[in-house]
Amino acid sequence: MGLQFWRFAVIIFLFHGFCFAEKAPYYTFVKDATSAPLISYYDYIIVGGGTSGCPLAATLSQNATVLLLEKGGSPYENPNITDTGNFATTLLDPSPTSPSQQFISEDGVYNARARVLGGGSVINAGFYTRAKSLVNSSYEWVEKKVAHEPPMLQWQSAVRDGLLEAGVLPYNGFTFDHIYGTKVSGTIFDEDGHRHSAADLLEYADPEKLTVYLRAVVQRIKFTETGRAKPTAHCVTFYDHVGARHRACLNNGGKNEIILSAGAIGSPQLLMLSGVGPANELRKRGIRVVVDQPNVGQGMSDNPMNALFVPSARPVEVSLVQVVGITRFDSYIETASGLSLAPSWAQGLTRDYSSFLNKTDIPSLVTPETVAEAVETVNSYLNGTIRAGVIVEKIMGPRSTGHLRLRTLDADDNPSVTFNYFQEPEDLVRCVQGMRTIIDVLNSRALSKFRYPDVSVQELIDLMVNIPTNLRPRHVVGASISLEQFCRDTVMTIWHYHGGCQVDRVVDRDYKVLGVDGLRVIDGSTFYNSPGTNPQATCMMLGRYMGLRILQDRDRISF
Repeated sequence: MGLQFWRFAVIIFLFHGFCFAEKAPYYTFVKDATSAPLISYYDYIIVGGGTSGCPLAATLSQNATVLLLEKGGSPYENPNITDTGNFATTLLDPSPTSPSQQFISEDGVYNARARVLGGGSVINAGFYTRAKSLVNSSYEWVEKKVAHEPPMLQWQSAVRDGLLEAGVLPYNGFTFDHIYGTKVSGTIFDEDGHRHSAADLLEYADPEKLTVYLRAVVQRIKFTETGRAKPTAHCVTFYDHVGARHRACLNNGGKNEIILSAGAIGSPQLLMLSGVGPANELRKRGIRVVVDQPNVGQGMSDNPMNALFVPSARPVEVSLVQVVGITRFDSYIETASGLSLAPSWAQGLTRDYSSFLNKTDIPSLVTPETVAEAVETVNSYLNGTIRAGVIVEKIMGPRSTGHLRLRTLDADDNPSVTFNYFQEPEDLVRCVQGMRTIIDVLNSRALSKFRYPDVSVQELIDLMVNIPTNLRPRHVVGASISLEQFCRDTVMTIWHYHGGCQVDRVVDRDYKVLGVDGLRVIDGSTFYNSPGTNPQATCMMLGRYMGLRILQDRDRISF
């Protein structure tokens, strides 16, 4: 097997996910937005049914009427998730029914945002770990529904032992807690391989008080200013998938609120479209300024991921991220292994990659014809499984930040996002230290049984530099390439982007939007750093925790 084969094998591996979802009872309160009345009234209107929005809606429904508006569909009815588990077609599918919406940052890095009830927890690799937080009861509420202990098989065990040999100590065993050293963490896949996403947390909801509309694209928040000290949010306008316009408004009452949980892309975008954002930018787009808030869309960060793909001399299990090395220099080392291939998957990848290129209008290093030829080559070598693993590092933070700007006035379109990967030198230092740790793991005794003895680490580095993991320019390949340049050239997303509505800049400590009333933002857009090694547990916890706090304030009762 030559370099060209392994180049494409890496592409397949990195863009393939493991998304086996169990079909759950379809909630009676979940409906298509086409069934929504032209106008309706609720105590709380939540925009975004993702990792924070679902637990928030379930909690608030215990004592108030709640509307949850999700622009995507149901995870329980999507065959790409529940049946094939094929994240490649999910990621690249440009159709309106896709559970993800791809975009390319201005930095030239491929990315995606969730568009499905349950958000990113429906299409991710399932890793579940807490952040450094004392809000244990809210984490536990989440964990009863979604978190499990993963099996530890050959590849994951070898990387765990390799991390210990590389000095990522101590060994902390299985734990949800975020602590220095090497550990086995949780997964949202159960022992039968079924995914449990944030959508499952809606099982906690009061079905008489919660309404969920799917395929509902919220275009604007409406404010009333007459007789008010501040502009006050009172309605949202949304469209269903056939283009009909609907309006949802708050019931009378000073405690009722609109809450944005549309994520780090959607929440700042919707604030801007509604007139809350940098005044000069809004006026250029013809948007009436409600509040000049220059920090909306600022502080956008994406934790850079870099990786080495490791062809294996022996069979490896298909495994998700289960082991993590949490270093004291703030780089996190994770791994996954194996890949099941099928003819239908190969056909889907070729078709959807072509559609992706047609939609983005951005030149790529890989044509659809190349993809088709490479798929055929891969399948001729393999009978179902790629024998390989990938070891990745993600840096904490990061320090580097960018911004989000509107491209159009349509909330269904992606805005322009710049993350400025490695702009701050500290981020690059952490990446280099992380890559050196990965190299130490590869050279460990524990990994030796999987390594081809005639394939050097330098050849693995060259392999990564030679594949189109992004649209950034490549530099010299070979012994002269530095790890610093490797980090810059091969950077990818790990889909943990955040910021845009940060605490003390756009929202206060109660997540209320500064300068207006009746509006909060509760999601990852409020973060300065990505919490833990994977943020999904903390986003779900945040939805539960803030739901309780809001109810306490509403009814003055103790939980």
